[in-house]
Amino acid sequence: MMPSRPFVRRRAAILALAAATCLPVHAVRYEGQDFPDTLELGGSMLALNGTGKRQVAIYPLYLAALYLPQKAGTPDAIYAQAGPKRLELRIVIPLVKDVSTQEFVKAISKGVDRNSTEAEKAAVAERVKLFNGFITEVGRVKKGDLLHVDYLPDQGGTVLTVNGKVWGQPVEGQDFYTAFLKVFLGNSNSDARLRAGLLGRHG
Repeated sequence: MMPSRPFVRRRAAILALAAATCLPVHAVRYEGQDFPDTLELGGSMLALNGTGKRQVAIYPLYLAALYLPQKAGTPDAIYAQAGPKRLELRIVIPLVKDVSTQEFVKAISKGVDRNSTEAEKAAVAERVKLFNGFITEVGRVKKGDLLHVDYLPDQGGTVLTVNGKVWGQPVEGQDFYTAFLKVFLGNSNSDARLRAGLLGRHG
């Protein structure tokens, strides 16, 4: 007995859906590592906006990737976007080296100071101290460590995760996450090539 046409159509639709869900996520290759071009965060699909590398003296420190609800080529367009965002840092310093997270604390404090107005700095000052306290608790990072700094408005704000472990508590406010992003994307950033990469301007 031949199956009915509606049954065949339903079966074909189910198989097509199953095949679609098994398709590999496309990835962008950068500095020998693969970064997915999309990911799900906080109930939203984010797109990879760009990747970059931070190097200190002769040593590469980390690779960075910025994920946004929509790709954008200017800092202001990035800051204005509502919804979840992610800055991913992959530590790539040599195996014989590790680094104190105080280096990140210094960079964040300096970056916020250089790239925010006096009013903006005053508004986020206590939250910068709070966030830097969480980073300090991490202690040291080494090659292979993975840091996520996520903006999750439905979960209270900015969340720091290191190797899958959440440190501290959410830091509230999109204005804080914007101040944090300005460390990397502001006009007075410490690494122009990293900034260009996160803005999708390689080459």
